[in-house]
Amino acid sequence: MAKKIFLSLLSVMVVLILGLFAFVEASWDKTYDIPLPQLQTSTDSAVIARGKYLVHGPAHCSNCHVGSVDEMIAADAGQDIPLKGGVAFPFGPLGTLYAPNLTPDPKTGIGRFSDGQIFRMMRHSVRPSGMASIPLLMPFSNMADEDLIAVVSYLRSMPPIENEVPPSQWTLMGKIMKSFMPIFKPIQNPSPPSQAPAMAPSIERGEYIARYVANCVGCHTERDLTTYDAIGPEFAGGMEFEPDPALNMAVGEDPELWIKTPNITPDPGGAFANFKTPEEWKSRFRQGRTIKISPMHWGPFSRMSDEDIEALYLYLKSLAPVPHEVEPLVYKK
Repeated sequence: MAKKIFLSLLSVMVVLILGLFAFVEASWDKTYDIPLPQLQTSTDSAVIARGKYLVHGPAHCSNCHVGSVDEMIAADAGQDIPLKGGVAFPFGPLGTLYAPNLTPDPKTGIGRFSDGQIFRMMRHSVRPSGMASIPLLMPFSNMADEDLIAVVSYLRSMPPIENEVPPSQWTLMGKIMKSFMPIFKPIQNPSPPSQAPAMAPSIERGEYIARYVANCVGCHTERDLTTYDAIGPEFAGGMEFEPDPALNMAVGEDPELWIKTPNITPDPGGAFANFKTPEEWKSRFRQGRTIKISPMHWGPFSRMSDEDIEALYLYLKSLAPVPHEVEPLVYKK
């Protein structure tokens, strides 16, 4: 009797596992029929200049969409590196992602796609193929229409570079996460403004930069390393970044070092409390990178305008203080 019960339970488990596997294989690369945003790029020089500022500044596209770890380091240092894509980003147990080619090459870059397809990618995290991307990595759903237009207009103006980028490689765990977790789904109903807050030292501008352009909230919020769901208060730090051995070794650091983001709410025990004035805050940004393996894009952020850096200061200062101990920031497990 016991043997029959065991075999029955085993059969049920096998059926459930096979069913789960079949569901994941059929759904992890699901496509979404989300309408294309009705936006068009521009050839106006002022619009392109605005896009260049965003791409090489607060939106920090220029640090990720390059071809290698060495080019990432060079781009962070301010070198003009073509945004041809290809660098690999280890995503822990979920797989490996590859930065796409953002040049207007008609074979391997964004020259293959319409304006609408690119705008949909930025606004809804839906690739030209219809597959979902990862909104957390490109949190531009509520970036203002005029800034989206500026960014893509600038990318269209760059010299085309042919560079075939491998497709992202997802493990079984990664496919399961993409099938079930909301954070890997498209943004269905964004509410972007048509115009961005004016570039001025204001709380409104600071919130816009922190949430929809520079993604301060994405990294300075503790997250589960499997689902990437937030498990801590916004801006209170604590998100862990697994070691990227290639990057760590390229900058002369231990390949096993982890790093954690600091608390940037105005809590007296947080990192933000070290900056008593906007001038001290701006001075820190202008200094650039001090921790070699920091995931923060210090290079692009150091080249932001005074107005945007001060706006960030005013916005963060307006937040409720959140006590959250996250030290040490650099460590080994």
